[in-house]
Amino acid sequence: MNQYITGAMIKRLREEKHLTQSQLAEKLAVSDKAISKWETGRGYPDISLVEALAKVLGVSIIELMSGEDVANTNRAFDMRRVNFYVCPVCGNAIFSVGEAVISCHGIVLPALEAEDPDGQHPLNIETVEDEYYITSPHSMSKEHHISFFAAVKDNGCEIVKLYPESCAEARFKISRTRDLYYYCNKHGLFRRRVRPARPSGDRTRNTGY
Repeated sequence: MNQYITGAMIKRLREEKHLTQSQLAEKLAVSDKAISKWETGRGYPDISLVEALAKVLGVSIIELMSGEDVANTNRAFDMRRVNFYVCPVCGNAIFSVGEAVISCHGIVLPALEAEDPDGQHPLNIETVEDEYYITSPHSMSKEHHISFFAAVKDNGCEIVKLYPESCAEARFKISRTRDLYYYCNKHGLFRRRVRPARPSGDRTRNTGY
């Protein structure tokens, strides 16, 4: 049952909505015996009922099918709580501020944990007037490459998508940028804290970490 929809979650959400089994059954045009079987793990909701069931219970289809609901605790916009997600099928890069359930190609994506840059994933940062010009000598082959750069600011996030056999480079406005992220398709997410830009000179170079 845990591989599809958990009966325990259906029961909990039903009770939170103050619905009896009969009332839920009536809303879904099924029998109350069917609801009882779902909640005790002796049966499964038909796939055609999933959307309606999720709507009645007040959760998303993804939450219902993953067996986990996500409370909206994002009461304040705080970019320090940014999370990145990458689809292993299409490489789609998504970010959220705070906790979220993210899905792509039918897969519920885990939030990536960022690591500090290492010797195999260096990031070079140059300041050019009012921009950070960032590059990496990392391989950009189809099998092994950097798939995106991202600048997290105190008021948003900007992502630059990269493609195999292209250059691993991007430009971001210095103003309000706090952290730079980049993602290797084999080794995961890396984060580079941005140091304050030097006020004098048009061009400086900052390499390593």
